[in-house]
Amino acid sequence: MTQIVSLYNVSYEKIYEIDWKKAVTLFVTGKVTAATEDEFIDIKTSSGIFKLPKHVILKKYVYIPYKEFSPCRKNIFRRDENTCQYCSCKLDSTNATIDHILPRSRGGKHKWDNVVACCLKCNRKKGDRTPSEAKMNLLRTPKPLRFSSENYYSSVG
Repeated sequence: MTQIVSLYNVSYEKIYEIDWKKAVTLFVTGKVTAATEDEFIDIKTSSGIFKLPKHVILKKYVYIPYKEFSPCRKNIFRRDENTCQYCSCKLDSTNATIDHILPRSRGGKHKWDNVVACCLKCNRKKGDRTPSEAKMNLLRTPKPLRFSSENYYSSVG
């Protein structure tokens, strides 16, 4: 049974979609209340059927702090939407690489503003040069990938 329940803050801001088991725990411990009276998930128990609301609201406000993701491979591809930032081709597991705009051999760091998703062909073409030296333009300026309230809960919950 893979039922999903929407979790909302007191301000009715959607925080995340959680597994029904986590929702039951929050409901039984009194941390949430039903947001709607018409949508339920029927859960069979030894004493009958428990009707779990599909949308629950926290009883206390949860502050969602501002945070950034780390610039790991998965997050760089997520930020760049699996697209080469030089030629705009779609990337897959056979041609996806990470390019350091200022190469590491020349003092470039592995930081958000210095790494982009890149295809193997463009990475080889650029080599140990900057984009301007290689006469290759970036599609967009790299920026940090930031937490949103929707994906924050999955990282702490």
